[in-house]
Amino acid sequence: MAGGAREVLTLQLGHFAGFVGAHWWNQQDAALGGATDAKQPPGELCPDVLYRTGRTLHGQETYTPRLILMDLKGSLSSLKEEGGLYKDKQLDAAIAWQGKLTTHKEELYPKNPYLQDFLSAEGVLSSDGVWRVKSIPNDKGPPQLTTSTTPKPLIPTEGSIRVWSDFLRVHLHPRSICMIQKYNHDGEAGRLEAFGQGESVLKEPKYQEELEDRLHFYVEECDYLQGFQILCDLHDGFSGVGAKAAEMLQDEYSGRGIITWGLLPGPCHRGEAQRNVYRLLNTAFGLVHLTAHSSLVCPLSLDGSLGLRPEPPVKFPYLHYDATLPFHHSAILATALDTLTAPYRLCASPVSMVQLADMLSFCGKKVVTAGATIPFPLAPGQSLPDSLMQLRGATPWTPLSACGDPSGTRCFAQSVVLRGIGRACHTSQLTPGTPPPSSLHACTTGEEVLAQYLQQQQPRAMSSSHLLLTPCRVVPPYPHLFSSCSPQGLVLDGSLKGAAVESIPVFGALCSSSSLHRTLEALAGDLTKLDVRRWASFMDAGVEHDDVAELLQELRSLAQCYRDGD
Repeated sequence: MAGGAREVLTLQLGHFAGFVGAHWWNQQDAALGGATDAKQPPGELCPDVLYRTGRTLHGQETYTPRLILMDLKGSLSSLKEEGGLYKDKQLDAAIAWQGKLTTHKEELYPKNPYLQDFLSAEGVLSSDGVWRVKSIPNDKGPPQLTTSTTPKPLIPTEGSIRVWSDFLRVHLHPRSICMIQKYNHDGEAGRLEAFGQGESVLKEPKYQEELEDRLHFYVEECDYLQGFQILCDLHDGFSGVGAKAAEMLQDEYSGRGIITWGLLPGPCHRGEAQRNVYRLLNTAFGLVHLTAHSSLVCPLSLDGSLGLRPEPPVKFPYLHYDATLPFHHSAILATALDTLTAPYRLCASPVSMVQLADMLSFCGKKVVTAGATIPFPLAPGQSLPDSLMQLRGATPWTPLSACGDPSGTRCFAQSVVLRGIGRACHTSQLTPGTPPPSSLHACTTGEEVLAQYLQQQQPRAMSSSHLLLTPCRVVPPYPHLFSSCSPQGLVLDGSLKGAAVESIPVFGALCSSSSLHRTLEALAGDLTKLDVRRWASFMDAGVEHDDVAELLQELRSLAQCYRDGD
């Protein structure tokens, strides 16, 4: 591992978190491959922040995510819980026991065709039961899928994706996957539905010790651990798992950053009262408890609202997606995450997780909103000042935190990243003697353009900005969501619709905003109208009536932090 890396350990908690995480790790994997391409800019993002090096039993070097993920029984499909890079459990048993062996095989899930393509491209399962991977170019990233005989990689279709492992292109370490066997992923019985159930999981010695052992394994090999990022489902019982995990991290690793991304899939389900009420309760309990134990919390969703009243999903001018498909929804959120987390993953002059949280969370404002422009609308021949001026003072980002339209709200502090714009486009190339059409066109560097634009947009906000050359990679299995874009994500006039897009520029921001006052008050208002006695099953899972009253008080106190003028 590089001596200068400031490591981050990722926790993925829940099935939708698995979808977002699968896209996230696929994008990191694609970026590793792109780093060896002479056409790509020099590495600005340090992969060792997220990845760890290791060796198989046969001495082959591996490069795997520094990751712990938790999901329910039946959620892995054909993916092995222990992975295949290091050991084979059956082989270990044969070595330990010299007597007669009887093998009982559980019926296997049918393997996704795309996953079969991935496995055949990466290596073979040898006769001794050990998975042998091909060598890794420059010790980073996987070999490329395409060959002279296979001009196009196999791309999964929406219909073939049932679980997140169906499109995960990254090998995981054997200590990454932690299954919660007492709850089922499929079916109507034995579901992890309520916040109290999730909290109880990590109160059980079995799961608590297993999580602690995995944490110690990863943390002890770090040279400088800057903190933890938690990708956590908010809508179901994993909100309780995440809250308890954040509490454990805060107690055991005091002083490290804990940035939590609360994930909400798809729109509300019309006509399914229990499901929608549980979603509301889990989201409220999750937000409040995660805020208490995290450095920073950011809800992420393409929904228009966190409450019971359904709002249409957000729209992107150059994306066509189906908000009901986790495969689509999670791809967009992962793309935003890949940009929003860039400040603490930089090779040079990085911002630590603690510094980022401190900048955004002053005066108790530990909840922030996210927004992104995917892709950033730069046309061929345009400069960055041209593109920013076309926005004409409008909010440049599509909101991604289910907090409604941010227009007219105040931003107290923001962290902004613009990536994927070539250096030649950073400033205006005006003919000498031509008067600049705006103050942005008179700037001499791209960093100055971006800083001045943010100052014009939110003159009272504390702003931190980063301008990166590295684009966001969107190669298969990323879904085909883009319209009227070139392979490099430049916005076209529509003449090349359907072109395969390989990378895109992205404009993203984390913001401490007065819009959260309205959102959190509305969430508390929805809870006040609920008669919790009607939802005894939620209360029976470990939540008391006093807990709901305390939740309402804490939500309203949190909302008051975001009143404009306070």
